Amino acid sequence: MLKYNSVNELALEAEKRGIKISELALEDQAKSMEISQQELYEKMEISFEVMKQSVIDGMKKDQKSMSGLTGGEGYLMNSYAQNSGGGLCGDFLSKAIARALAVAGCNASMGRIVAAPTAGSCGILPGCLVSLYEDRNFDEKTLIMSMFTAGAVGMVIANRASIAGAEGGCQAECGSAAAMAAAALVEVMGGTPSACADACAMALSNQMGLVCDPVAGLVEIPCIKRNVSGLVIAFSCADMALAGIKAKIPCDECIDAMKEVGDVMATTLKETAGGGLATTPTGIKLKEKVFDE
Repeated sequence: MLKYNSVNELALEAEKRGIKISELALEDQAKSMEISQQELYEKMEISFEVMKQSVIDGMKKDQKSMSGLTGGEGYLMNSYAQNSGGGLCGDFLSKAIARALAVAGCNASMGRIVAAPTAGSCGILPGCLVSLYEDRNFDEKTLIMSMFTAGAVGMVIANRASIAGAEGGCQAECGSAAAMAAAALVEVMGGTPSACADACAMALSNQMGLVCDPVAGLVEIPCIKRNVSGLVIAFSCADMALAGIKAKIPCDECIDAMKEVGDVMATTLKETAGGGLATTPTGIKLKEKVFDE
């Protein structure tokens, strides 16, 4: 059974055997769970279905969060993408942004989502993969398999550092999600396991130091819109890796650096709503509005 303590080791083992990281992870996890690979694949297939449905649910015009602070962002972005010819980002990326917003909005309104790896970062991976499925007609099985690659990367980060905002800041949530998605995207596009690791490293480095400062202590502001940043970082880092651009700092060292940064980060910036945007004048007013203080 794999230890999932090193992205580099995952990539090297996959390349040594001439298989994808997803195939390695599927084989290993099936053995660990004492179920067949087909049964485990079907469980992941269900997760992808949930992701697709959360996009639909979060894209509704009247979608609102329980607090009333957010809602409808996915609908607005999707409408803008359709009415502006894709806006500045182009049709594909604008719609992907809408999907990331939709899934994060679905979470804020207590809808069913897949934590990938957390609820606060839930829009990044589905925003990437569902967009490839719906707008680029990628094979569903290929996309579902790439989720095993994303999961393997997430397990390494969780074991080596953290995926919790309360422990490592938002770099541990949206940063980890962007890294997972970047690796999955590279695999979907036919990149090597080493290229997956490069994309992962670059994504982590691009969100290094990101604090977790939820307004009113809720996973809405600025969390939902940070899912968009993570999605764009995932796509751009995947493309860099596919172009042959190498990460100058190895992925595992990036993960270690993220942990080091998280360890020295002030507790007020780690999901306590004690600093950052949460304690701005407007942030405080929004908190008072939610809790009628």
